[in-house]
Amino acid sequence: MESKPYPVPAAPVIFEEEIKKSRFITYLAHTPGIDAAKAFVQQIKSKHSDARHNCWGFVAGRPSDSMQWGFSDDGEPSGTAGKPILAQLSGSGVGEITAVVTRYSGGIKLGTGGLVKAYGGGVQQALTVLQTKEKVITSVLRLRCAYNQMSLVESLLAEYAGHQLSADFGQEIEMTMEVDNRCVAALVAKLINRSGGQICPVVLPHVSTSEPE
Repeated sequence: MESKPYPVPAAPVIFEEEIKKSRFITYLAHTPGIDAAKAFVQQIKSKHSDARHNCWGFVAGRPSDSMQWGFSDDGEPSGTAGKPILAQLSGSGVGEITAVVTRYSGGIKLGTGGLVKAYGGGVQQALTVLQTKEKVITSVLRLRCAYNQMSLVESLLAEYAGHQLSADFGQEIEMTMEVDNRCVAALVAKLINRSGGQICPVVLPHVSTSEPE
């Protein structure tokens, strides 16, 4: 699992234009995961159920993870809509993003080249006004410490900009914390060293993600 953060949409975008009497409406949205991407596609399809085509593409995870890409021409000639949409998204470097381009046909044929340009161009222009935020990849750690070691744990957690998720106060303190993946190794090493080996954090198997505002 890569630790490097990546940009995701901070707010939805709508871009509309008319090309040879056809009306094209491009929607961009933050969709963390394939299920969210498909739900957004369905939302736009329902909103524009009277449109001839609602073509789409998504990059549902990390920008480089092609296993989470998808697209559809939704009735347009093969390769003229979904692929140009996806090409713009995958080339943008933005992750967790879905684009749906709704077309109301005006009766004038655009040809395959015109369709590719219209669908890809609409997404390209929408991307120019898209605002993004950073998606930080994090891990969850669990540890046990004595009460007199709590200040050590808290100071090191603050040093690495992590935050406490939970704490159970029994004979010892059992705590879970969330930390940027890039800081995990250094934090664990310092906790072990400064406690003389008494604090041995365990990285929980799942990887979490957080999006600072």
